[in-house]
Amino acid sequence: MAGKNLTLAQLAQYDGKDGRPGYVAVDSVIYDVSNSLAWQNGEHHGNLAGHDVSKSIHEDSPRGTKNLAKLPVVGKIIPE
Repeated sequence: MAGKNLTLAQLAQYDGKDGRPGYVAVDSVIYDVSNSLAWQNGEHHGNLAGHDVSKSIHEDSPRGTKNLAKLPVVGKIIPE
């Protein structure tokens, strides 16, 4: 795993807009969605890059965490 550990406040900077990378957190693991066609402009089915999307992945996604395996892992969420 790469070593970019971020707080949730720092994660918010990675919103996938205006050329910035897009990162999302799921279960404290940070994934890079920048090159995912499903995350154009940092958005995917109402979810926004730069946020913890764990609740949505576990409760709303028909595929759950299965597609996360296709994404690069950036690091982990650390306490504020």
